[in-house]
Amino acid sequence: MKENVILKLTSKDDKFSCAFADKIILESEETDQWYEYFNDFAKLLNSPKSLVRNRAIYILAANVRWDAENYFDSIIADFLLHIVDEKPITARQCIKSLVQIGQDKPQYIPMMLTSLHEADLLKYKDSMRPLIERDIVETEKALRTYAG
Repeated sequence: MKENVILKLTSKDDKFSCAFADKIILESEETDQWYEYFNDFAKLLNSPKSLVRNRAIYILAANVRWDAENYFDSIIADFLLHIVDEKPITARQCIKSLVQIGQDKPQYIPMMLTSLHEADLLKYKDSMRPLIERDIVETEKALRTYAG
């Protein structure tokens, strides 16, 4: 079953994989049924395909609330690297996902704020950089409200 879940999320049929990821994310808002796959989802953060990385980011963010085993502790550094992902869309999705993570696990907020503050955005085209900068400002503002 585990291999089947990962195969579905990495299928060449991106429309199918995206729909499957959306199903996992939606169901993860209500139940911990997908949490058992947390470490498998984490492995997808290193996928060569940005669409797969995007799915992993959102699925992990949706499942952090169920993280009683603190698995996120062991992947947070890798997760935060995607703030400056080679693909600007993936970077933006990672940045935005931090709001949900901070809401569910406020102990990660200081590390997330540091990573956002230190993000080097010079590698992004002038057309994308202002969007990423705005995402960072909005995310920092939201995280500060959760930090108290």
